[in-house]
Amino acid sequence: MCIDVKPSSQICFLSEHLCIGCGMCVKKCPFTAIKIINLPKGLGSQVTHRYGANSFKLHRLPTPRPGQVLGLVGTNGIGKSTALRILSGNMRPNLGNFENPPDWKVVLKYFRGNELQQFFTKMLEDNMKALIKIQYVDSVAKSKAVKTAIVGKRLKALDAKNLFDHAVETLELTSVLERQVGDLSGGELQRFIIGLTCVQDVDIYMFDEPSSYLDVKQRLNAGRMIRSMLAHDKYVIVVEHDLSILDYLSDFVCCLYGTPGAYGVVTMPFSVREGINIFLAGFVPTENMRFRDEELTFKVSEDTDDGKKADTKLQDKSERDKEHLKKLMYTYPTMEKTLGPFHVKVEEGVFGASEVIVMLG
Repeated sequence: MCIDVKPSSQICFLSEHLCIGCGMCVKKCPFTAIKIINLPKGLGSQVTHRYGANSFKLHRLPTPRPGQVLGLVGTNGIGKSTALRILSGNMRPNLGNFENPPDWKVVLKYFRGNELQQFFTKMLEDNMKALIKIQYVDSVAKSKAVKTAIVGKRLKALDAKNLFDHAVETLELTSVLERQVGDLSGGELQRFIIGLTCVQDVDIYMFDEPSSYLDVKQRLNAGRMIRSMLAHDKYVIVVEHDLSILDYLSDFVCCLYGTPGAYGVVTMPFSVREGINIFLAGFVPTENMRFRDEELTFKVSEDTDDGKKADTKLQDKSERDKEHLKKLMYTYPTMEKTLGPFHVKVEEGVFGASEVIVMLG
């Protein structure tokens, strides 16, 4: 059967070998819980890890290099965190065989002739230690074992490289050294965890979204701190959505594309400029693969009227601005909403670009 649902099943099973992509199950499912996705040709033999039947799978892996920062860029739910867990050794890739996962011997044979074979061999034989700066830093403040710890004492206790003073100065932690971890704000917590990761002596440093909660200056400081971890025998991997910080941090970049929650594909490593441009364009030239319909462009254009000179009078420009604003005016009807004890009523009205700018300011 293509679709199998047993009385004891919590979710249905769809046979991917028998499915012809007719879409009938998608229309019939009353919960809109089924989605049919056509995968690019040739990825069937490049599955690195799969969590289960009809669940997320990751194709290929990024290849870290000692002495350089590897940047990973891609949308949420595309497999970046999964790739970090595999590269850190916390999860053994099953090569798509989730029912009978292979051992490391089979995994090393699969990556034979690849730089990853040397990486995994070194990890297993030399017992390399990896440390991941987690993505959701707020979970640290909720942990019973950590939230009552004092920031300064915690940093000193884990400082294995005598970097305490350097981390405190670079990450601007002086004002929070006597506070408890559970009392830190989002930005303070982010800087504390980055510092906590950097002062420890490991072989592989991994930072999952280190710039979240931070302002521009703090992001640059965090980038300097992360770059200072580089050594000829150290690996540094950074997952980042801020492209400017990714450009500042990375020595080379791997893009991830696919369908969030369904599958992800890791591209070959590119130079930083080329990798970021590929992500913005939504097209991978080496694979002739377009993974986004729209190209993200940031070109600034100036709207000028045909037949008019550059030295247009200020009054004429003001009139044109008014006409332009009229096109940006939006009307909304009377709305009323009740959610439990909460009740709100909004009278009909109009808002435009000028009002929005004032509100945002």
